[in-house]
Amino acid sequence: MVDVLDNKRAATRFRILVQIAERQPAVSQGEIAEEVGVTSQAVSEYIRELVDDDLVEKEGRSRYRVTPEGVDWLFRTADDIRRFADHVTGDVLDAMSEAAYLATDDIAEGDTVTLFVEDGLLHAKPGDEGPATGVATTDAEAGTDVGVTSFEGVMDLEPGSVTVVQVPAVRSGGSRAVDGDLVAERCEAAELVVAAGVEAVVACRQAGADPAVPFAAGETAAEGAERGLEVTAIVTTDEVGRVTDTLRDADVSYEVLEG
Repeated sequence: MVDVLDNKRAATRFRILVQIAERQPAVSQGEIAEEVGVTSQAVSEYIRELVDDDLVEKEGRSRYRVTPEGVDWLFRTADDIRRFADHVTGDVLDAMSEAAYLATDDIAEGDTVTLFVEDGLLHAKPGDEGPATGVATTDAEAGTDVGVTSFEGVMDLEPGSVTVVQVPAVRSGGSRAVDGDLVAERCEAAELVVAAGVEAVVACRQAGADPAVPFAAGETAAEGAERGLEVTAIVTTDEVGRVTDTLRDADVSYEVLEG
């Protein structure tokens, strides 16, 4: 256990040192006492100890400054707290949290289920033969939603990619100037089609491929690829930068084609 979480005195010492760092060099012991929830006398004693331990230096009456050693101790302690918090949120709470999955078969509450992604949706099927498993928290019929918790393992998922096809803006010809065969080919090959811009939506419809999402194309494409889908994004030239920035930030593989 991290010292500042396991020991009340260590926690108070940490909080007072943080307060000094925030307020230095003019330090009001009364304000710190009110913030931390101890008496001014206790703050005075803690500061005296911090000075003796070379974590704080006194510059004059009510003037203190955190030393390089004190800064280093704050960094190390904060890192310990961060790692513990990551353990709680990533290991403990994730295992306790509940999420909805699509049941492939009838499932009873308490059943162990194998978890996987198909067509971009989270699925659960009875049994524990997969790399990722959980425990059903509800009864569910095949094809309905089922609650799952107590997750173990990692789902085997190959990320998809995004093909961005540019469509000229209306001032440059819009959907009339795009290669309709290319749009049709790329939409037909995709598992998910999204569009950004009126010209792009029209180009899709002219190619016989109504986009699943006519807005928020970057976010939808990125999430689809993260869930293993091959995505085609038909995008006007005015919107391409915004979409590719989103894909880049999500670390999604993509290519851009001239339409």
